[in-house]
Amino acid sequence: MAENDTLECVTEHERILQEIESTDTACVGPTLRSIYDDQPNAHKRFMEKLDARIRNHDREIEKMCNFHHQGFVDAITELLKVRADSEKLMGQVTDTNRRLQHAGREVTSQTDEVIHCRLQQRNMVTTVEKLQLCLPAHQSILTKQYCFCRHYAALKTMEQLEKVYIPRVSQYRFCQIMAENLPRLREEIKEISMSDLKDFLESIRKHSDKVGEMAMRQILMAHDLVDFSPVYRCLHIYTVLGNRETFENYYRKQRKKQARLVLQPQGNMHETVEGYTRYFNQIVGFFVVEDHILHATRGLVTRPFTDELWNMALSKIIAVLRTHSSYCDDPDLVLDLKNLIVIFADTLQGYGFPVNRLFDLLFEVRDQYNETLLKKWSLVFREIFELDNYSPIPVETEEEYKLVISRFPFHDAEIEKQDFPKKLPMSQSVPQIYTQVKEFIYASLKFSESLHRSSTEIDDMLRKSTNLLLTRTLNSCLQNHIKKPHIGLTELVQIIINTTHLEQACRYLEDFITNITNVSPETVHTTRLYGLSTFKDARHAAEGEIYTKLNQKIDEFIQLADYDWNMAESDGRASGYLMDLINFLRSTFQVFTHLPGKVAQTACMSACKHLSTSLMQMLLDTELKQISMGAIQQFNLDVIQCELFASSEPVPGFQGDTLQMAFIDLRQLLDLFLVWDWSTYLADYGQPTSKYLRVSPATALALLEKMKDTSKKNNIFSQFRKNERDKQKLIETVVKQLRSLVNLMSS
Repeated sequence: MAENDTLECVTEHERILQEIESTDTACVGPTLRSIYDDQPNAHKRFMEKLDARIRNHDREIEKMCNFHHQGFVDAITELLKVRADSEKLMGQVTDTNRRLQHAGREVTSQTDEVIHCRLQQRNMVTTVEKLQLCLPAHQSILTKQYCFCRHYAALKTMEQLEKVYIPRVSQYRFCQIMAENLPRLREEIKEISMSDLKDFLESIRKHSDKVGEMAMRQILMAHDLVDFSPVYRCLHIYTVLGNRETFENYYRKQRKKQARLVLQPQGNMHETVEGYTRYFNQIVGFFVVEDHILHATRGLVTRPFTDELWNMALSKIIAVLRTHSSYCDDPDLVLDLKNLIVIFADTLQGYGFPVNRLFDLLFEVRDQYNETLLKKWSLVFREIFELDNYSPIPVETEEEYKLVISRFPFHDAEIEKQDFPKKLPMSQSVPQIYTQVKEFIYASLKFSESLHRSSTEIDDMLRKSTNLLLTRTLNSCLQNHIKKPHIGLTELVQIIINTTHLEQACRYLEDFITNITNVSPETVHTTRLYGLSTFKDARHAAEGEIYTKLNQKIDEFIQLADYDWNMAESDGRASGYLMDLINFLRSTFQVFTHLPGKVAQTACMSACKHLSTSLMQMLLDTELKQISMGAIQQFNLDVIQCELFASSEPVPGFQGDTLQMAFIDLRQLLDLFLVWDWSTYLADYGQPTSKYLRVSPATALALLEKMKDTSKKNNIFSQFRKNERDKQKLIETVVKQLRSLVNLMSS
């Protein structure tokens, strides 16, 4: 227990010593008092502890002094050396002070002036402080705003200066100068803003096509491409200046001028799609900008103003497109124009502009498109007709046959049963024409795309355009081709066969259009195709041309005739030219076996009638003055060959002796002269049962006149004079009677 007390006492004394060492001396008293208040003899132990601590510190001080002693000695030595220099420096300082005092006398003399200046400075500072109370930094703000082109804010600052701050110090002259400068600043700001507006107008005029291009692609808005801030600033500035109406009038006037420039097309616009594209882009860009101005500003432009501009533009656009599209003969370009008009109309309709008149214009463009298509297909048809060999299509294999019928709807049970190789009745132009008509329908259909038309309307447009192709273009090409000199009878026969098959294929074209439009042909208003009439007309033209060319060929043979009209007796055989003619007719009519029966029969009858007429004209030619009985007999042999040809049924289908009747006029005339049966002729004349009913008195008289003995040459009448002179009188009597009959008929 005593040890613990002793340990605690030692610890307490150590703490007290640390406290004495670390605290202020004023606090030592209470600390020492606590020692005496403690255990008895405690202060002795503390004193011992204190002495030990003092001795310890003495040792440390001694060590410190020993460590720094040499440095202290050195410092004292150096200090002694400095003393001499310090005395010298003191003399210099004293001299400098004297001279400074002398120089300060002049400064002292100006002290009053400095005091006066300081007083002025203090007054100026006070004045600035007072001005700042009246014009708190607005003048400097105005200057900065003007320099940095913040004109609207500068105008507002000027307004604040005029109404609030300048009136407070208006009695001062500098404020009057400031107030006089403000109107000049306003005019400068007004001119600058107007210049910015003009630059803006020029910029959008140059870049309106780009704006329009983006708008038609529907990929950007107008404010993404155009900086409209000059318009807004200028509008605000003129509004603040009280000149908004002037600004509005100027803007609208300038935009009207620009509209007229935009609507003026390039002279060669119709030559390329780029020309039309640029034209539409500029117009769209113009109205997109106006639409943005309409909605972004209040009253700068109005809906009536934009409507007026649009109506003016629409009339101009329609007139321009009518004119330029009429110059275009390329259907692809017209189709591109149509697509541009649709995009143009849809774009502006999206901005609220009425475009019904543009869609009405598309009907006119459609007609122009059809016209260009018809011209293009006219060339196609002409080339097909020119390159056709006008021979039946040969097919060697099943694959070739399937290829042909895949292009043209041909079905014939008899031909299908035939073995390969075989021939189809039509020539190669038939599937080509059919394919091209379908291609035309596809091309015509392209125009109807994106027009927002019903299936019925599209069906009607396709049928009408196809009808134009058939009735006008194809029919005209056929008619012109048929009439070309190099088209012979073989080609004409093949053309008739071709038109027959094309006529039969018209119903398949009807089905083709129906499959495209899904409009039933039984619909009340469905237009029917006029292909039947087209091909019938062409066939009739070909038939007529066959008749004409046959007659021309007969005329060529007739021109080869070389009769000896004064021959004493016939050769006993038909003339060579006539036999050649009959052989030609036989071979020609063999080609007609593929023609419809009535066509072949009509051609044969026409040829026989023309031959008969030509022979009659040859016999009665006024240039022919004399004919001998031998010539009549020779002529009769030729007519007999004609009658034999007619009776041989060169073309099947004639009833009885119908074809021989073509030569009945010649036969009765020749029989009258060969039999010399004038009594019967004169007695039965005018009777329906007369044997020589087809011989007119004029015809008999003309031929008889050629056989009279007027030149006293050796002819039939010389034999009469030798054998029986009374016959001469009989002839004279017959001539007189025939003349009287002719005169009676003419009267």
